[in-house]
Amino acid sequence: MAEGDGQKPEKPVSKRPGGDPNMKMSRGVMSWLLFVGLAIVLVVLLNQSMPSPEEITISEFYKHVENGNVESVVLRKLSIQGELAESQGAPEESSQQFRVHVPDTLVNAEFIGWLRTHLPDADIKAEEDSVLTAVLIGMLPWLLIFAFIWFVVFRQLRSAGGGPGMFGSFGRSRHRVSTKEHTSVTFADVAGIAEAKDEVQEIIEFLKNPKKFQRLGGRIPRGVLLIGLPGCGKTLLAKAIAGEANVPFFSISGSDFVEMFVGVGASRVRDLFKQAKENSPCIIFLDEIDAVGRRRGASFGGGGHDEREQTLNAILVEMDGFGTSDQVIVIAATNRVDVLDPALIRPGRFDRQVNVSLPDIQGRYEILKVHARKIKMGPTVDLRRLARGTPMFSGADLAAIINEAALIGTMANKEYVDQEDLDEARDKVRWGRAQKSRVVDDNDQKVIAYHEAGHALVQALEKNADPLHKVSILPRGPMGGATFALPERDRVVYTTSYLLATLKVTLGGRVAEELYCGEISSGASSDIQQATDIARNMVTQWGMTESLGFVHYGEDRGGMLDLGTKNYSEDTAAKIDLEVKKIVDKAYEETKTMLTEYRDRADAVAQALLKYETLSGEEVNALIRGETLERPSVTDLLDSAPPSVGSARPVSSEPEPEVGLGGGELPQPS
Repeated sequence: MAEGDGQKPEKPVSKRPGGDPNMKMSRGVMSWLLFVGLAIVLVVLLNQSMPSPEEITISEFYKHVENGNVESVVLRKLSIQGELAESQGAPEESSQQFRVHVPDTLVNAEFIGWLRTHLPDADIKAEEDSVLTAVLIGMLPWLLIFAFIWFVVFRQLRSAGGGPGMFGSFGRSRHRVSTKEHTSVTFADVAGIAEAKDEVQEIIEFLKNPKKFQRLGGRIPRGVLLIGLPGCGKTLLAKAIAGEANVPFFSISGSDFVEMFVGVGASRVRDLFKQAKENSPCIIFLDEIDAVGRRRGASFGGGGHDEREQTLNAILVEMDGFGTSDQVIVIAATNRVDVLDPALIRPGRFDRQVNVSLPDIQGRYEILKVHARKIKMGPTVDLRRLARGTPMFSGADLAAIINEAALIGTMANKEYVDQEDLDEARDKVRWGRAQKSRVVDDNDQKVIAYHEAGHALVQALEKNADPLHKVSILPRGPMGGATFALPERDRVVYTTSYLLATLKVTLGGRVAEELYCGEISSGASSDIQQATDIARNMVTQWGMTESLGFVHYGEDRGGMLDLGTKNYSEDTAAKIDLEVKKIVDKAYEETKTMLTEYRDRADAVAQALLKYETLSGEEVNALIRGETLERPSVTDLLDSAPPSVGSARPVSSEPEPEVGLGGGELPQPS
């Protein structure tokens, strides 16, 4: 990319001597200490296995010679060393080495002759004696150990150091640097967050042309805080800013600042900002800033000087130290802005907060197009339809859908990815893989079919509910079966009519079990939880009941320990429980009336599910209109296939473990 006017000449990213700044020193130190320990153990074992000679006097030596107890003798100028013969009847271990210090005039020809006379069978040798050699031999193992520690461990720590002392390397920043040549992400790779991209355009312009802003005396924001749910593209947006501005990108996670040693995090912060200033203009990206930027004074320790708070203080001081000419922009990302310290997000530090929200339908379509550029798509692919069917999906979820679809098409030996692969990939990403080979008992399968038929029938008949997409009795993830809706639009607000319609859809499975199967089962566990959550939110958060009115009854989570406390009386709690039950009971009765009226349609949908296992929304609507489905079932396809292609699903004569029903969790066999 072309550089903007007035941009400072590029300076290479500085690197301190001493190796890779991202070196894991803690692991290296432990390895070296282990080696040192092994060396010490080895020296001790060698000393034990090689016993030193026993010091004896000259008189004792003469006595041993006259008694013929000496087996070998080594003559030196200042000492005599030898080995005593084995005592009669004693074990071999009793043989003993000795050493006697003698004057330099003793060892002469007359003395050697005397030894030969008294020790005719002994091995007598003469060697040069050196005091320095004897001392070095005794000290050599310890010299080797200390040399190893000094030249390998201490020197390694000092060369990698970021501060004084042998542990200075711990204070070095562990950031990763992406230079202009390696920062290949641009705004062309970011989609679905148009407002966020517009909000950071002036940051890019400042990094490319700082003199433009100095003309009127304006000051560019020192820090930008990206806020959003996981997977919405905060890190990708930060990389794109660096790519568009053509500047180095220093990235580090908040957890990389925290170590077991006090003061390390603050030292790493100072080292990071120092290197960034040396390589300005550049961008510092602090991912997961809430790891070190939490509100101070809220810890169980009660003090304000723990390691995390020292790191936060260092960040605050460094961001205050920026001048108007420092071309360093700090970008941080978090999904917990509510826990950040107020001093961190005040003007002058993180001046600007950019919300990176979940994409809307147009944003999802743009994201899908970006990720589909590298995938071979078939002519039947409709990315807009897929975008409409993926509400509340993040950018990471959409990228996973495209990748999963490519893998599914590859495993099926297809030439390209079709719409069926995309739909299966969406269901797999959100709800898990379909367990087509799982054998389910016929009675359980019938209950599952009627359960899902109840969900599907209410979904199709309720005009205020989202349109029905498909219904299946194939186990998927924790569900024994599932009914999928296809929203026509993204909902910013939830109306009472929509919530009541969704509540009826949720209750449809349990009502169908009661009406058509004669008994209820455990398959509605997640349906019960979802229905309760909807009704309780209508009462406590959205003020949708007349008796409790326009008052918020949610839990107060503003406390220091974030434990959640009720801010209403016990009488009010009883009224809330009563209103929640009243809403659910009313929806249950209305759902029961609807499914009783359409009993024959529910039977048709359930029988079709038992035959085909999966029905589309159009097929369910056709059954409601009284039409019949004319397509081969799964069993027909398997029966007509060659033996090498497939075989019918096995039918077990043994009782199977109980399985969950539609929308419910699968109970594990005991």
